[in-house]
Amino acid sequence: MGMKKSVVATMAWLSLSRYTAASSLVSMPTSRSGNGSFSFTSPRMACKTEGAILQPQPPPCDNWVSLISGIGKSMYLRSANVAQLLAFDEIIDVRTPAEFAEDHIPGAINCPVLDDAERITIGTLYQQASPFEARKLGAALVSKNIARHLQECFFDRPKSWKPLIYCWRGGQRSGAMNIILSQVGWASSQLEGGYKAYRRDTLQQLAAIPHTLDIRIVCGPTGCGKSRLLGVLAEAGHQVLDLEALANHRGSVLGLVPDQSQPTQKWFDTLLLQALRQLDPSRPVYVEAESNRIGLISLPDALCRAMHDSACLFLEVPLMERVRFLLEDYRFYCNEPERLVTQLDVLKPLYGKARLERWSMLARAGEFAPLVEELLTQHYDPAYFRSMHHHYLHLAEAHHIVLEDVSRRSLLQAVSSLPAK
Repeated sequence: MGMKKSVVATMAWLSLSRYTAASSLVSMPTSRSGNGSFSFTSPRMACKTEGAILQPQPPPCDNWVSLISGIGKSMYLRSANVAQLLAFDEIIDVRTPAEFAEDHIPGAINCPVLDDAERITIGTLYQQASPFEARKLGAALVSKNIARHLQECFFDRPKSWKPLIYCWRGGQRSGAMNIILSQVGWASSQLEGGYKAYRRDTLQQLAAIPHTLDIRIVCGPTGCGKSRLLGVLAEAGHQVLDLEALANHRGSVLGLVPDQSQPTQKWFDTLLLQALRQLDPSRPVYVEAESNRIGLISLPDALCRAMHDSACLFLEVPLMERVRFLLEDYRFYCNEPERLVTQLDVLKPLYGKARLERWSMLARAGEFAPLVEELLTQHYDPAYFRSMHHHYLHLAEAHHIVLEDVSRRSLLQAVSSLPAK
């Protein structure tokens, strides 16, 4: 057992030593002398650092970095880029749980080599004491955590297992895990550039894909069943991009889903890119008209521009049918009027204290139908039409669909009446 811990600690130390920022050259330990100490050869890797943490540089012809392991044999550390994600059996995110929760590569599992508290401890020690003391403690913690993951997460993996490992920038944390998994005998690889490379690729694709799509904008004032129409369209086999579902928000003052939170901006971007990649550019994609923000989430500029320049469908539903539909769809606010009053308070700067007091009085008295009607005619509809006419360039040529209600029957009829082009 002591030998196993020694090997794990040795390999983790080797990983950490690869990233010393003290100079632009790194000397790697190659073998033990008779007294147990390491001997060193001339540097095998070189790169300009200017104080940055070193990254191993792949040879020009392949992705392998040759490394003398320090325990008696040569070992090859593989690396891969973002375009090769699908080539692996499993993707392992070794960042902290907090980093993982903010965003991660879809399908990745979180096996942190440092947890949130440990990472803070190491960073503080590095800044306030010395880099050496920080690396020493870091090596011990990383070794302990990797050993635990080997026992609890990876022990049943076959010899043929091919994992891809990444951390924030493809440095020490993923390097330590990659060394040890490679030494075990698995064909593990380290993601070049780490999460930062993945995030950069995500933003690049979000900027490029929207303009390749044939987008059809579903328009109409609040309560006309736009989101329900998207659902019926999807059931009928049409392509749909439901931005409000991805953002977990209905896109208005009262749009936050009770007792739920929105995704982080970065995780929303990841979810959005997944959805965009599944779309066929040769077929129409139906998207509900949105502003550039859905709750706390910002839509990519490229997607907003593509939406604003797209053909529009406009749903028309009688006012009182919209009131009825909203009372059904937002029933939770009728059950908790104080929550509704709190949400409406953000409108006070727009409409003044007197009008907000009236709306609050209606909510507390359970007079929800007149409250909803006033909110539609005095707030939602004027704001919606101002925004639509300002942003959506083809609204004047929209294909209008007149519905008597927002029933499934009416929505199916609407789908059947859609123009082919």
